[in-house]
Amino acid sequence: MSEYYDLLGLERGATEADIKKAYRKRAMELHPDRNPSPDAEAQFKEITEAYEVLKDPDKRARYDRYGKAGLGGSGGAAGYGGFHHVDLSEALNIFMRDFGGFEGLFGQGQRGEQRRGQDIRVNVKITLNEVATGAKRTIKLKTLDRCAACEGSGARKGTRPATCNTCNGTGEVRRAARSMFGQFVSVSPCPTCAGEGVVISAPCEECRGEGRVRADKTVPVEIPAGVSENNYLTLRNQGAVGARNAPPGDLLVMIEIQDDERFERDGDNLVMDLPLSFSQAALGMSVVVSTPYGDEKVAIPAGTQGGTILKLRGKGLPRLGQAGKGDLLIRAHVWTPESVSPEQERLLRELAKLEGEPPKRAAGFWSKLKEALRA
Repeated sequence: MSEYYDLLGLERGATEADIKKAYRKRAMELHPDRNPSPDAEAQFKEITEAYEVLKDPDKRARYDRYGKAGLGGSGGAAGYGGFHHVDLSEALNIFMRDFGGFEGLFGQGQRGEQRRGQDIRVNVKITLNEVATGAKRTIKLKTLDRCAACEGSGARKGTRPATCNTCNGTGEVRRAARSMFGQFVSVSPCPTCAGEGVVISAPCEECRGEGRVRADKTVPVEIPAGVSENNYLTLRNQGAVGARNAPPGDLLVMIEIQDDERFERDGDNLVMDLPLSFSQAALGMSVVVSTPYGDEKVAIPAGTQGGTILKLRGKGLPRLGQAGKGDLLIRAHVWTPESVSPEQERLLRELAKLEGEPPKRAAGFWSKLKEALRA
């Protein structure tokens, strides 16, 4: 459980400042641009993953309590509060985000991030049964993809982009100015190459120097069990590609859940109504009810009162990113016929002579619900 702490050389009681300081030190040692070791890249990604979890109070609390199992699914589950293993591009962006760049070492990463492709947002509808079991979808996109003719460089085949003479490939220009407080240096994108560090004298005819073209694309998506209406999936690098081999954006899959007339959702629990006649409620019976996992037989005890809550354990919805499932709560409703036949009326009048007095006050629905949840 202390794996993330060990990666950064920290104790479990480390402060936020300790975490940031430890990560920066290890990142500077393991950054692939500085460390030629074959293992440096993998270790750099591992410590960045550890840093992303431990610096976030909610994720850290779940990790301290449950370990990695408490952080949710993998493969893009971050959008609903979980965490996934970072790739190198994400790790570099996280380092740049929190610690900035260093001249001559990380400048290229900054320029790439500025030209990063657009994120794409799509809505996907799923049923409540699919919430219970998880779902797979194939999403068709009209997006921007890398130009095959120039392999994304933007330069005509047989040529290549040239280093910008204005900024010498750095993508930025620096201007020094003196004032009564001393010398100040301003940094701005190079006006010649627009901050890219290269210029294209012979643009590709297919993409007109953009390095990308419009294309159709299909992306498989796995939706984990237990998602809610407000959850979304982040598929890294599946959005539109950036200009001239800049990093692609992300694909954001917004989850929409179709209404299910059988159930009401209460977090991980499901609530359903079960109509019963007076005789069924009084005498008891067995009924078959629908669940997201198939039909289940339920015993209705004799003397069941209207509003009674019966519980089917584990027949609710999975807990997202955790083990276990919620329950299916069955709410009994005693049905009263609006009209009766003469024979039914005769029998009911006979029954009325034998009935006792009803209780003065019955427990309310919410009291019964709380009692059922505690059981």
